[in-house]
Amino acid sequence: TVYIDSIMSSKDTKTKALKAAAATLSQNHKKAGKTRTKAKFYRPKTLRLARNPKYVVSTKEQFTQKMDKYAIVKKPLTSETAMKKIEDHNTLVFIVDIRSNKRQIKAAVESLYDVKVVRVNTMIRPDFQKKAFVKLASDNDALEVASKIGIV
Repeated sequence: TVYIDSIMSSKDTKTKALKAAAATLSQNHKKAGKTRTKAKFYRPKTLRLARNPKYVVSTKEQFTQKMDKYAIVKKPLTSETAMKKIEDHNTLVFIVDIRSNKRQIKAAVESLYDVKVVRVNTMIRPDFQKKAFVKLASDNDALEVASKIGIV
């Protein structure tokens, strides 16, 4: 009788297991979320392909114009303080391109007006224009250069 009972119980367990398997396959189980152990979330690293354009949209050369001496020096400044600088400190005052640096300003003024420049000081005004104070060498007279330009 013990042998028969064990055979019967094995059949019952087999049918129970089959029923349980069918039930788990038929049900729509939700996957449990990952338990986070840190407060900071790091974005997962994904594949980042390099750009492979079909054609060039634009080049930088189209937008940047050549900075020559005429583009660097826009105009001389003729205010009272600029005139005082010309007379007292042998210094010319110009409005220059905002992208130009002191070396470019020095080279442009030297080639435009045939003078020797000692020093260039620059400042950006509140209206976002760059003002350049160009100190001339002692052998060049700023008043003479200003009259040649047509300021005085």
